[in-house]
Amino acid sequence: METENRVLSSVPPAGGPRRSRAVRRALLAAVAGAAVLGGVLVALPGGGQAPPPAPGPVGRALAAAGGGAPAALPDLAALIGEREAHLRAHPGDGQSWAVLGTAYVERGLRTADFASYPKAEHALRTSLRERPEGNVEALAGLAALANARHDFRAARSWGERAVRLAPKRWTTYPVLIDAYRGLGDAKGVGRSLDTLRELRSGAAVKARAGMVYRDRGWREDAAAALFDAAALAEGPAERAACLYRVGELAWERGEPAQSLRYLDAALAADPDHHPALAARGRALAALGRASDALQAYRSALARRPAPEYALELGELYESLGLMPAARAQYDLLRDRVRQAGRGGVNDERVLGLFEADHGDPERAVRRLTAEYARHRSPENADALGWALHRAGDSAAGLPHAVAAMEKGPRSALFAYHRGEIERELARYGAARRHLQEALRVNPHFSPLGAAAAHRALTALGDPPEGGPEQVYAPEATPDDSAVRGRPEGARGTARPATT
Repeated sequence: METENRVLSSVPPAGGPRRSRAVRRALLAAVAGAAVLGGVLVALPGGGQAPPPAPGPVGRALAAAGGGAPAALPDLAALIGEREAHLRAHPGDGQSWAVLGTAYVERGLRTADFASYPKAEHALRTSLRERPEGNVEALAGLAALANARHDFRAARSWGERAVRLAPKRWTTYPVLIDAYRGLGDAKGVGRSLDTLRELRSGAAVKARAGMVYRDRGWREDAAAALFDAAALAEGPAERAACLYRVGELAWERGEPAQSLRYLDAALAADPDHHPALAARGRALAALGRASDALQAYRSALARRPAPEYALELGELYESLGLMPAARAQYDLLRDRVRQAGRGGVNDERVLGLFEADHGDPERAVRRLTAEYARHRSPENADALGWALHRAGDSAAGLPHAVAAMEKGPRSALFAYHRGEIERELARYGAARRHLQEALRVNPHFSPLGAAAAHRALTALGDPPEGGPEQVYAPEATPDDSAVRGRPEGARGTARPATT
């Protein structure tokens, strides 16, 4: 408890002194993160028709953008209102159209107001029309919009165009990193991060580096970078975003009590930070506080009715035996995906995972096959592998599950999916190993999945005595396929040895 209190107190208020790096590294549980969409809003240079930002909410929103931090929602609303009014009087101001468009992107991302995205596209394309040459602000804004819509190919295209125009403009690189992450392009992520660190230091850069390290499985490096970001955070919105990332990484380590402390601190900084509310629901459920967990999820959905929150809440209801309430959330998920689609948002992964577990697995395979062809991220590889397994083709699903674990972060969900696929393929040793890994990484990774992992391990039982040669019944002559977990000639299931 003393260590946790020191960690929380070591994240200073805006403008406070920076703690020594040695002390921060000594705190084993100290991790943090960056803004949900660092660098969405761009700091524009002077000139053009746009007047200098007025002091107050508009100036604060632009100042946050210049530091790659999220603006407070009231300040963001003030900025949008001010630019809308300005553009009614000056419709040819391409620079202000770029500011307005990126502000719409941020609002849509923070509030799930998917109607903001078509408005953002109109504003940003108007900016390009008014300033067709050298308009890096609009290009970067279009990249951020494509990321928000989960169209990472388009985001990469817009981001690379922006970088070619202004290679020293640091705020474009976080957007480009997000695009490469969505595409599963680890080399592109690495190059962009290296350039970003050459151009800039500070909270936004450290936060981005920390999340990249997390994706690589470099937990200690991620912890150090993300905690540095939290220590340097300025303003309540950025502080909340950093503390939320602290809580998320604690959750991924299987530490729900510590996660809850950081999430509560995030909400103390910004009560409207909906990701922290949803993450709080996960932590509370893991701690056995089901009623509080349900309330946290409902609050998150009230602030941002995101499909992924509805799926998590539905599965929590299902784990509690409350199927009518679970079905209501699953209906909400479908409705929100349809609404998001009207705003150009691609939620195929969330919908595919839902269909695989609670709907039509064949439909999930079709959706996720197309999604994986577009965006070959580890998350999409895992989702496709699981959908293929649920649809009855575990052999086709296994390579995707393996790729997800090899190329993605250390994930209890990935390990669980792989373990269940291997169990179906009678690769009992590998299945036992990966199911145990899932529960070791995070014993509470899913209210339904964790319970299923325990049941699967019980069904597998203990490994037989005598080593690998006794994994299968004596009449199964081992060859190379048996070493991989299947007896010679097997095409479906293998029979485990009896002891």
